[in-house]
Amino acid sequence: MEDAVTAERLTRKFGDFTAVDNLNLNVKAGEICGFLGPNGAGKSTVIRMLCAILEPTSGSGQVLGYDLKRDPEKIKQNIGYMSQKFSLYHDLTVAENLDFFAGAYGLASHIRKQRIEEMLALADLAGQQFRMISELSVGFKQRLALGCSLLSSPSLVFLDEPTSGVSPTARREFFNIIHSLAARGTTVIVSTHFMDEAERCDRIAFMSRGRLLAMDTPDHLKTGVIKGCLLELEVPNPMEQIDQLTKLAGVMECSIHGSMLHVLLQDVKAIPALEAAAGGKAQVITPTLEDVFLALAKNMESW
Repeated sequence: MEDAVTAERLTRKFGDFTAVDNLNLNVKAGEICGFLGPNGAGKSTVIRMLCAILEPTSGSGQVLGYDLKRDPEKIKQNIGYMSQKFSLYHDLTVAENLDFFAGAYGLASHIRKQRIEEMLALADLAGQQFRMISELSVGFKQRLALGCSLLSSPSLVFLDEPTSGVSPTARREFFNIIHSLAARGTTVIVSTHFMDEAERCDRIAFMSRGRLLAMDTPDHLKTGVIKGCLLELEVPNPMEQIDQLTKLAGVMECSIHGSMLHVLLQDVKAIPALEAAAGGKAQVITPTLEDVFLALAKNMESW
């Protein structure tokens, strides 16, 4: 499968601050690629560079075969982009917003009506076209903004933190739409800090402090990054036990997850001593993406 996006040593600096640091990346055509990381990780800056909105300080890249530095206008003409703030006009109706963006994309009049109807259906806004944007819920605005970004039928769409501020139900519905797009061959690059959304991506690019920590499928990340035996441990007052348990022989990591502790051991031989010290029963578990990220972030400290 050919690559829709490639980047080599892509870097962006703002004065003395390095927002993106020597990023090497490839995204295959037709896949859903998630950029996962905390706020300030550099996800939005990467997306803006790949959309040719922001010029790289150094490095190179190609989007849909177009060079980031030589062909920025070609890139802009062939992609869809949805920003965090849902760039909609609140003093216009749903239909007027779609018509405006259709004009901005230069859609011919004979296909404009058809595409607007298709986007109304995609966003589940059929029958809502005469409502003002200011009257819509955040979830409806989110889906409409996606529809606006897809009017030109791009083969690649960038979604920058598209689900921030919406309900869990709206987030799930939104990702159902993303999967339907990918099933039709659209490449989707989506930034998020939600682990459950990352689970639904074909591959995840873990980012922190401007660097790419790892990139692989969710399953490969969960089985390949963490070395050792991971346990879930239910104990009273877990926060008070972390320091004590971390000092036990064979314990490599100990972190809190809700009301549970996740403890990483060198091997299963250390389980009886751990249970005795903690006063609780341990269960071997498969690492979560949160466990993976914590491990990657700790490894980063030694770079």
